[in-house]
Amino acid sequence: MLSERARGIKPSATLAIDTKAKELKAQGIDVVGFGAGEPDFDTPDNIKHAAIDAINRGFTKYMPVDGIPDLKDAIIEKFKRDNGIEYARDEIIVSVGAKHALFNIALAMVDPGDEVIIPTPYWVSYPEMFAVAGGKPVFVKTSEQDNFALKPEAVEKAITKKTKVLVINSPGNPSGAVYPRKVLEEIAEVVKKRNIFVVTDDIYEKLIYDGEKFFTIAQAKDMKPHTLLVHGVSKTYAMTGWRIGFTAGPKDIIKGMKNIQSQSTSNPTSIAMKASVEALKGPQDSVTKMVAEFDRRRKFIVEGLNRIDGIKCITPKGAFYAFPNVSALYGRKFKGKAIGDSFGFADYLLDHAKVALVPGAPFGAEEHVRLSYAISLEMIGKGLERIDQAVKMLE
Repeated sequence: MLSERARGIKPSATLAIDTKAKELKAQGIDVVGFGAGEPDFDTPDNIKHAAIDAINRGFTKYMPVDGIPDLKDAIIEKFKRDNGIEYARDEIIVSVGAKHALFNIALAMVDPGDEVIIPTPYWVSYPEMFAVAGGKPVFVKTSEQDNFALKPEAVEKAITKKTKVLVINSPGNPSGAVYPRKVLEEIAEVVKKRNIFVVTDDIYEKLIYDGEKFFTIAQAKDMKPHTLLVHGVSKTYAMTGWRIGFTAGPKDIIKGMKNIQSQSTSNPTSIAMKASVEALKGPQDSVTKMVAEFDRRRKFIVEGLNRIDGIKCITPKGAFYAFPNVSALYGRKFKGKAIGDSFGFADYLLDHAKVALVPGAPFGAEEHVRLSYAISLEMIGKGLERIDQAVKMLE
């Protein structure tokens, strides 16, 4: 009875791991969960108060499909202040999370047979979203030696007559990679020459370390007409459940996304939009504190992973993920059963160490696994100790 589309789509690996870990915890089993990609901090009080005030004022009705004007204005102000890019209201759409924004882009831009260039490793949902729209994902491998940043010449080589979109995610999930400005400017020249579009997922913009300077490809010379910039409040303000994301881009594409959204979700939640205005325009000290704490955890987890025999982990420059290479453990055995791949290693840790992490295969990187350090230092320490003991048990 299912459509071919529904039969073809894969469930999210990250959500599946998180669900399994939560099921074990519900059974009273002590599981250390490195799976979820969300801050463990609470939403700041000023943002929650803005939502409560919206409820008390009866701001609970249908709203404009593409977002309320004051939130659009706050988004416009954010892009001008932080990125030096000026947008108009008709170049902005607010959606039900950045994930929804990306899905709308796929439906609005991609026809069956269009090719979409996706660097590996990639966020698990990119290929599936564009495939649902009939697009063909074209994967371009990046390397640890280049800190998982896509090379301009690799983009040029991958472009064909069917290429419609290039996807960029910086800081990246799962790698934590931050693209240098020079690299993005060189990629921009290729994009303009070959007349394709870039979808840049900048959701982790504020989560950046070691003095790195964030630069979005939309800032490169003459790139605004070629760029769909996706962002949101989930990661920066610990608002994952509020489901507010937004896209800035050419107004004809934004209008197409609006039409699609009008026939699916309609407007994002009114209350969450009011809270997001406060998030973008209100005090930002909570963001500074959160990033400082993530930085502590980042250093701790990378150091700990690199002490474990057979595991190597480069230091991520952004987001809140460690992406260690564990391929040296493949072939090692536990009670005669060999670990053959990233899924096997993840299953082994969950079964025998009660540690949940995400295999690298769904990210297009079989040699790796992903650990989120958006959990407490205490839990990270406990998890690292369990992983170390589990690895020592392997023959």
